[in-house]
Amino acid sequence: MDVRLSYNLLSRVLLAFLLSGSTLVLHAQSAATSSQRPTSTPYSGDLSIFEYPDRDQKLQVNRVMDILGLKPGCTVADIGAGSGWFTVRAAKRVGPSGLVYAVDINPAATSYINDRAKREHLENIRAIQGREDDPLLPENSIDSVLLLKTYHEIAQPVHLLERLRRALRPGALVGIIDRDGKGDDHGVDRKVVVEEARTAGFKLISTYDFVKPDREDYFLVLQPVQ
Repeated sequence: MDVRLSYNLLSRVLLAFLLSGSTLVLHAQSAATSSQRPTSTPYSGDLSIFEYPDRDQKLQVNRVMDILGLKPGCTVADIGAGSGWFTVRAAKRVGPSGLVYAVDINPAATSYINDRAKREHLENIRAIQGREDDPLLPENSIDSVLLLKTYHEIAQPVHLLERLRRALRPGALVGIIDRDGKGDDHGVDRKVVVEEARTAGFKLISTYDFVKPDREDYFLVLQPVQ
Protein backbone atom coordinates (compact mmCIF):
# COMPACT_ATOMS: atom_id res chain seq x y z
CA MET A 1 0.00 0.00 0.00
CA ASP A 2 1.24 3.50 -0.82
CA VAL A 3 2.67 5.22 2.30
CA ARG A 4 0.70 8.41 1.67
CA LEU A 5 -2.55 6.43 1.29
CA SER A 6 -1.86 4.58 4.55
CA TYR A 7 -1.17 7.86 6.34
CA ASN A 8 -4.40 9.44 5.04
CA LEU A 9 -6.44 6.40 6.06
CA LEU A 10 -4.90 6.40 9.53
CA SER A 11 -5.60 10.13 9.90
CA ARG A 12 -9.28 9.66 9.00
CA VAL A 13 -9.67 6.78 11.47
CA LEU A 14 -7.99 8.80 14.23
CA LEU A 15 -10.18 11.86 13.53
CA ALA A 16 -13.35 9.74 13.62
CA PHE A 17 -12.27 8.24 16.94
CA LEU A 18 -11.56 11.65 18.47
CA LEU A 19 -14.91 13.04 17.29
CA SER A 20 -16.82 10.06 18.67
CA GLY A 21 -14.97 10.48 21.96
CA SER A 22 -16.00 14.14 22.16
CA THR A 23 -19.61 13.17 21.54
CA LEU A 24 -19.48 10.61 24.31
CA VAL A 25 -18.04 13.21 26.70
CA LEU A 26 -20.83 15.66 25.87
CA HIS A 27 -23.47 12.98 26.40
CA ALA A 28 -21.86 12.01 29.70
CA GLN A 29 -21.82 15.65 30.86
CA SER A 30 -25.48 16.09 29.94
CA ALA A 31 -26.45 12.89 31.76
CA ALA A 32 -24.50 13.95 34.83
CA THR A 33 -26.19 17.34 34.87
CA SER A 34 -29.65 15.86 34.48
CA SER A 35 -29.52 12.90 36.85
CA GLN A 36 -26.69 13.06 39.37
CA ARG A 37 -27.28 16.18 41.41
CA PRO A 38 -29.31 15.83 44.63
CA THR A 39 -33.06 16.41 44.50
CA SER A 40 -35.75 16.55 47.16
CA THR A 41 -38.43 13.91 47.56
CA PRO A 42 -41.62 15.08 45.81
CA TYR A 43 -44.29 16.18 48.26
CA SER A 44 -47.11 13.68 48.74
CA GLY A 45 -48.80 14.87 51.94
CA ASP A 46 -51.85 16.95 52.72
CA LEU A 47 -52.43 19.25 49.75
CA SER A 48 -54.22 21.86 51.84
CA ILE A 49 -50.81 23.00 53.09
CA PHE A 50 -50.52 25.15 49.94
CA GLU A 51 -53.73 27.05 50.63
CA TYR A 52 -52.78 29.37 53.50
CA PRO A 53 -54.75 32.67 53.44
CA ASP A 54 -52.08 35.31 52.77
CA ARG A 55 -50.09 33.42 50.14
CA ASP A 56 -51.44 35.61 47.31
CA GLN A 57 -50.05 38.72 48.96
CA LYS A 58 -46.72 37.23 50.07
CA LEU A 59 -45.99 35.72 46.67
CA GLN A 60 -47.52 38.66 44.74
CA VAL A 61 -49.12 36.15 42.40
CA ASN A 62 -50.78 38.80 40.22
CA ARG A 63 -47.38 40.36 39.57
CA VAL A 64 -46.00 36.91 38.72
CA MET A 65 -48.80 36.40 36.19
CA ASP A 66 -48.21 39.85 34.71
CA ILE A 67 -44.51 39.10 34.19
CA LEU A 68 -45.30 35.76 32.54
CA GLY A 69 -47.78 37.46 30.21
CA LEU A 70 -50.93 35.68 31.33
CA LYS A 71 -53.95 37.22 29.65
CA PRO A 72 -57.34 36.11 28.30
CA GLY A 73 -57.00 33.37 25.71
CA CYS A 74 -53.53 32.17 26.78
CA THR A 75 -52.60 28.54 27.33
CA VAL A 76 -50.66 28.03 30.55
CA ALA A 77 -48.85 25.08 32.17
CA ASP A 78 -48.58 24.80 35.95
CA ILE A 79 -45.87 22.16 36.45
CA GLY A 80 -45.84 20.63 39.90
CA ALA A 81 -49.38 21.88 40.40
CA GLY A 82 -50.00 20.26 43.79
CA SER A 83 -53.37 21.43 45.08
CA GLY A 84 -53.94 23.63 42.05
CA TRP A 85 -53.30 26.84 44.01
CA PHE A 86 -51.71 28.56 41.01
CA THR A 87 -53.78 26.60 38.49
CA VAL A 88 -57.09 28.12 39.57
CA ARG A 89 -55.67 31.65 39.66
CA ALA A 90 -54.23 31.21 36.18
CA ALA A 91 -57.53 29.75 34.95
CA LYS A 92 -59.42 32.81 36.15
CA ARG A 93 -56.84 35.13 34.55
CA VAL A 94 -56.93 33.48 31.08
CA GLY A 95 -60.72 33.10 31.13
CA PRO A 96 -63.01 30.73 29.23
CA SER A 97 -61.12 31.26 25.97
CA GLY A 98 -57.85 30.18 27.62
CA LEU A 99 -56.62 26.88 28.99
CA VAL A 100 -54.50 25.74 31.94
CA TYR A 101 -52.70 22.40 32.07
CA ALA A 102 -52.10 21.33 35.68
CA VAL A 103 -49.18 18.88 35.61
CA ASP A 104 -48.14 16.71 38.55
CA ILE A 105 -46.52 13.30 38.92
CA ASN A 106 -48.70 12.56 41.97
CA PRO A 107 -52.02 10.96 40.92
CA ALA A 108 -53.61 12.20 44.15
CA ALA A 109 -52.81 15.77 43.07
CA THR A 110 -54.30 15.44 39.58
CA SER A 111 -57.43 13.85 41.05
CA TYR A 112 -57.67 16.65 43.62
CA ILE A 113 -57.35 19.30 40.89
CA ASN A 114 -60.01 17.66 38.73
CA ASP A 115 -62.41 17.68 41.68
CA ARG A 116 -61.49 21.27 42.49
CA ALA A 117 -62.05 22.45 38.92
CA LYS A 118 -65.53 20.93 38.95
CA ARG A 119 -66.31 22.38 42.36
CA GLU A 120 -65.18 25.87 41.36
CA HIS A 121 -66.79 25.64 37.89
CA LEU A 122 -63.52 26.14 36.03
CA GLU A 123 -63.94 24.28 32.77
CA ASN A 124 -60.66 25.52 31.30
CA ILE A 125 -58.45 23.29 33.48
CA ARG A 126 -56.92 20.02 32.27
CA ALA A 127 -55.00 17.88 34.78
CA ILE A 128 -52.10 15.81 33.44
CA GLN A 129 -50.18 13.14 35.34
CA GLY A 130 -46.70 13.82 34.02
CA ARG A 131 -43.42 11.96 34.42
CA GLU A 132 -40.24 12.99 36.18
CA ASP A 133 -38.62 13.60 32.79
CA ASP A 134 -41.61 14.73 30.73
CA PRO A 135 -44.63 16.97 31.47
CA LEU A 136 -46.50 15.25 28.62
CA LEU A 137 -47.81 18.51 27.20
CA PRO A 138 -49.04 18.85 23.60
CA GLU A 139 -46.42 20.15 21.19
CA ASN A 140 -46.45 23.85 20.24
CA SER A 141 -49.36 24.62 22.57
CA ILE A 142 -48.11 26.61 25.58
CA ASP A 143 -47.72 30.39 26.00
CA SER A 144 -46.58 30.53 29.65
CA VAL A 145 -45.25 28.10 32.25
CA LEU A 146 -44.72 28.29 36.00
CA LEU A 147 -42.81 25.87 38.21
CA LEU A 148 -43.61 27.05 41.73
CA LYS A 149 -41.47 25.47 44.47
CA THR A 150 -41.16 22.40 42.27
CA TYR A 151 -37.85 22.53 40.43
CA HIS A 152 -35.81 21.17 43.35
CA GLU A 153 -37.97 18.00 43.27
CA ILE A 154 -37.47 17.22 39.58
CA ALA A 155 -35.26 14.13 39.24
CA GLN A 156 -34.49 14.68 35.54
CA PRO A 157 -34.52 18.48 35.13
CA VAL A 158 -32.63 18.73 31.82
CA HIS A 159 -34.73 16.05 30.15
CA LEU A 160 -37.94 17.61 31.45
CA LEU A 161 -36.93 21.06 30.18
CA GLU A 162 -35.95 19.64 26.79
CA ARG A 163 -39.39 18.07 26.43
CA LEU A 164 -41.10 21.16 27.78
CA ARG A 165 -39.33 23.19 25.09
CA ARG A 166 -41.14 21.23 22.39
CA ALA A 167 -44.50 22.19 23.91
CA LEU A 168 -43.81 25.95 23.81
CA ARG A 169 -45.09 28.38 21.25
CA PRO A 170 -42.76 31.07 19.85
CA GLY A 171 -42.16 33.74 22.48
CA ALA A 172 -43.34 31.57 25.39
CA LEU A 173 -41.99 32.33 28.87
CA VAL A 174 -41.04 29.87 31.60
CA GLY A 175 -41.00 31.02 35.23
CA ILE A 176 -39.19 29.14 38.00
CA ILE A 177 -39.76 30.21 41.60
CA ASP A 178 -37.61 28.43 44.18
CA ARG A 179 -35.20 29.02 47.04
CA ASP A 180 -31.44 28.69 47.11
CA GLY A 181 -30.34 25.32 48.44
CA LYS A 182 -28.42 22.11 47.78
CA GLY A 183 -31.13 20.21 45.91
CA ASP A 184 -32.04 17.79 48.68
CA ASP A 185 -33.08 20.47 51.18
CA HIS A 186 -36.15 21.77 49.30
CA GLY A 187 -34.10 24.33 47.43
CA VAL A 188 -31.61 24.52 44.58
CA ASP A 189 -28.94 27.08 43.74
CA ARG A 190 -30.16 29.45 41.05
CA LYS A 191 -26.86 29.07 39.17
CA VAL A 192 -27.56 25.34 38.86
CA VAL A 193 -31.02 26.07 37.47
CA VAL A 194 -29.65 28.51 34.91
CA GLU A 195 -26.94 26.06 33.79
CA GLU A 196 -29.40 23.16 33.47
CA ALA A 197 -31.77 25.39 31.53
CA ARG A 198 -28.93 26.44 29.22
CA THR A 199 -28.10 22.77 28.57
CA ALA A 200 -31.76 22.19 27.66
CA GLY A 201 -31.81 25.08 25.19
CA PHE A 202 -33.09 27.99 27.30
CA LYS A 203 -31.69 31.40 28.16
CA LEU A 204 -32.26 33.52 31.27
CA ILE A 205 -33.98 36.79 30.40
CA SER A 206 -34.78 38.22 33.85
CA THR A 207 -34.48 37.60 37.59
CA TYR A 208 -36.73 38.93 40.39
CA ASP A 209 -36.47 38.79 44.17
CA PHE A 210 -39.87 40.17 45.24
CA VAL A 211 -41.05 36.64 46.14
CA LYS A 212 -38.70 36.47 49.15
CA PRO A 213 -41.43 37.17 51.74
CA ASP A 214 -42.93 33.77 50.84
CA ARG A 215 -39.52 32.11 51.52
CA GLU A 216 -38.83 31.66 47.82
CA ASP A 217 -35.55 33.42 47.19
CA TYR A 218 -35.73 33.93 43.45
CA PHE A 219 -37.99 34.10 40.42
CA LEU A 220 -36.23 33.27 37.16
CA VAL A 221 -37.80 33.90 33.75
CA LEU A 222 -36.49 31.79 30.88
CA GLN A 223 -37.10 31.63 27.17
CA PRO A 224 -36.06 29.07 24.54
CA VAL A 225 -33.04 29.97 22.47
CA GLN A 226 -34.20 30.47 18.89
